[in-house]
Amino acid sequence: MPGTRPQLRIAVVVGSTREGRFAPVVTQWLKGHLSQRGDMTTDVVDLAETPLPTVLPAFGQPPAPGTEEALALVSPRLAAADAFVFVTPEYNHSFPASLKNAVDWHNEQWHAKPVAFVSYGGLSGGLRAVEQLRVVMAELNATTIRNTVSFHNAYGRFAADGTVEDPQVDAAAKALLDQLAWWAHALRDARAATPYAA
Repeated sequence: MPGTRPQLRIAVVVGSTREGRFAPVVTQWLKGHLSQRGDMTTDVVDLAETPLPTVLPAFGQPPAPGTEEALALVSPRLAAADAFVFVTPEYNHSFPASLKNAVDWHNEQWHAKPVAFVSYGGLSGGLRAVEQLRVVMAELNATTIRNTVSFHNAYGRFAADGTVEDPQVDAAAKALLDQLAWWAHALRDARAATPYAA
């Protein structure tokens, strides 16, 4: 029975690290939707608060000093997650370098887990960033959720208290989280039955 299953651990990975960023507003909105669900717990991994080194070591070489300490603030949280939601803006028709950097520092943490996307931006609403992230996450053996939540012209969509008065956005968030839950349960059960081999 779905009601007797352990709660799903959802890591919300916040990709923007730029000064004056809008990501906290979008993340707070998403947390509001996640808090209404009894089947999920949330861990926000904000890359502005947990910066990772930007230089990867040469193949086969140890990482630079301090790298392990920085990764220790992020890697175990990603490993513990059953599923992910990436909150991303669109920069130059793509996603932020900080998000790609966090993805590249990890591998097994993404394997056989679902990833959903909440994007924001101008006219495109961050959808071009999402389409590129789908390709990247497929290479890392993750499953991306079809439905997304996209905020077009995001800066004018949110009220002063961080809410969005739009029933379609609420419906989109519910559909996204329902799909994420389905895939997270299915893949968690599958990993438990048979370890995933990349």
